[in-house]
Amino acid sequence: MTFEELKNAIEKSGRNYDLGMIEKAYLFAEKRHEGQLRRSGEPYIIHPIAVASYLVDLGLDSECICAALLHDVVEDTNTSLDEIRAAFGEEVTELVNGVTKLGKIPFSSVEEEQAENLRKMLLAMSKDIRVMIIKLNDRLHNMRTMDYMAEQKRRDKSRETMEVYAPIAHRLGMEGLKDELQDLSLKYLDPRAFNEITEILEDLQEKNGQFIEKLTQEVGERLRENGLEHVEIQARVKSVYGIYRKLYEQNRSIEEIYDIYAIRILVDTVSECYTALGVVHDMYTPIPKRFKDYISTPKSNMYQSLHTTVIGENETPFEIQIRTYEMHREAEYGVAAHWKYKEGVSESSESFDEKLEWVRQLLESQKESQDATDLLRSIKSDLLPEEVFVLTPKGDVIDLPAGATVIDFAYAIHTAVGNRMIGAKVNGRIVPINYQVNSSEIVEVILGPKDKGPSRDWLNIAQTSGARAKIRGWFKRERREENIEEGKNILEKELRREMIRIPADKYDDFLDELVRRQRLNTKDELFAEIGYGGIPINRIIPKAREEYEKIKKAEEPLAAAVASFQEAPITRTKSVDGVIIEGMDNCLIRFSRCCNPLPGDEIVGFITRGKGVSIHKTSCKNVINTMNSEDGKARMVAARWDDTIEEQFKADLIIYCLDRTGMIADVSGKLSSLHIPIYSMNTSPESDRQHAIKLSIGVSGKEHLYSTLDKLRKIKGVLSVERIGAES
Repeated sequence: MTFEELKNAIEKSGRNYDLGMIEKAYLFAEKRHEGQLRRSGEPYIIHPIAVASYLVDLGLDSECICAALLHDVVEDTNTSLDEIRAAFGEEVTELVNGVTKLGKIPFSSVEEEQAENLRKMLLAMSKDIRVMIIKLNDRLHNMRTMDYMAEQKRRDKSRETMEVYAPIAHRLGMEGLKDELQDLSLKYLDPRAFNEITEILEDLQEKNGQFIEKLTQEVGERLRENGLEHVEIQARVKSVYGIYRKLYEQNRSIEEIYDIYAIRILVDTVSECYTALGVVHDMYTPIPKRFKDYISTPKSNMYQSLHTTVIGENETPFEIQIRTYEMHREAEYGVAAHWKYKEGVSESSESFDEKLEWVRQLLESQKESQDATDLLRSIKSDLLPEEVFVLTPKGDVIDLPAGATVIDFAYAIHTAVGNRMIGAKVNGRIVPINYQVNSSEIVEVILGPKDKGPSRDWLNIAQTSGARAKIRGWFKRERREENIEEGKNILEKELRREMIRIPADKYDDFLDELVRRQRLNTKDELFAEIGYGGIPINRIIPKAREEYEKIKKAEEPLAAAVASFQEAPITRTKSVDGVIIEGMDNCLIRFSRCCNPLPGDEIVGFITRGKGVSIHKTSCKNVINTMNSEDGKARMVAARWDDTIEEQFKADLIIYCLDRTGMIADVSGKLSSLHIPIYSMNTSPESDRQHAIKLSIGVSGKEHLYSTLDKLRKIKGVLSVERIGAES
């Protein structure tokens, strides 16, 4: 599209646009994008012109058209927001800023960058809905012209469109836009299925085209006979993606999809909607349980219509949608249909703002979480097109996304109800706490004492961001000390699982660095955030591993110096307690408890005054630290194991396991069957369902120990078995 064509569309619209300002915006954008080409080889300016033309079709104002023409100049050229402000004023600048990505901020992942850009856009959208209308139409034109992109880029953009922008379009009530975004995304995500469904629709159109045309004539005539003069009948074909979901995700055949074809009846008033419903039910046989009244119970995006499925000639099922002209305008254009900035719209600002309350709720629910990607999960769960309408025992209707649980239901009623819930009944029957509710079910929440509070496990069960935010908020307010202890346990367990072993003398500095990287003030704040779920542990671990690698790298020169003792030849061959010490016979030998060396480990001796020689592993942190001093280096001696050793050595282990009856007996029995002595054993709780068993056993060497560890790991309920001092 050219700018001349855009001007013609503006003039044909009949609306009072400021053509001078719009042309100024076009010339500004054309100059800034000069020399830039799209992947198709066309001048880049074609893209903002196309987006602007879409907004003219929606009836948006002059400032919005200007912002559409300028929406990429800050992101893709050297233009600053101050230049936009000086030329076009504050209103246009804020619109441009709202759709501009965060360009120069470093992010740890693509997901985090995507989430932060979305958060910025939603914040701008909560103040001015035009920001999102521009962005959705920007994405629509990009999706329509994506054939020239690389295949992976097409797939990435399509996935983002399907998971983020199509749901937002749905929640804004822009169903036509949502359907096209989904169809275009499917075209690149599953081209084979897209082509198959397109061919099916073309074949059905050839077979049933006359049937649909005849239907619209019959229904129109009958409605006019019943006094509905100002009536319009439209034919509609279900979207490709809508059919795809039923064919592939719900595993239906094409014959089982009753709403491929629909006729839409538009009338003047609500009472005429119900009159028309009676007429069509008199003409055709309705299919039981296929009637939906979205007029008395609108969808969350304010969609209103009557839906019924009937059987026509030749036993062909088809859907009939009945709505007023005003309902149809809102269903097609959503918020743009009654947008508060449009001329002639009498709707109050307060009424309009209520329709955007979900944006503020979504952003509010993120305040308890520092995880930017949680916003993406919330978009995917809270804004699903599919909804369920659940009833309270009093008959109140609670609107929830498909897949929501009784926990989400309880918190949707009230925060206090969710916090006190101890169970739930569905249609009078007690259900588990993770039960997913369905439309028309009557759900009763069973309440406990006022100070009961939610369970931490609910964070993994709840599906809506609102419920998760309220659960996190309760733990943050009511259980700080518990959060700190829980967070400490979670971090330590995850570090063990990831084999990140921080020396005791460096652990505080390690934690201080994690605190700094999370922009917190104290270690307790870090533990509390992890404990109540404000910071997910999978966000901490990559940064923890980076710090661990720094510590290891700093110690490499010292570790190499310690290992060099092993290269010195040992002339004496007489061993003491299975160890040969360079230059010493019959000296007192002591095996250090800090690293518990075993035959097979690389070892070094350290002369201790009055106590003989302490034997350490060469990787022992205490040895490496000692090498920092000249006195420490002087007291190091080379040592190795005697090849003829037949003694037993103590090894300390820790077993992390589920808390179940008979666990200690199974561990003891397994060691007894292996003829391995147990010198000591004690247990301690790790969490509600996990315990740690610390024990000291006798083994002949490193290989014997590792063989024993493998056998212990096979015991039912054992999560992990580690040698204490293995990395220290």
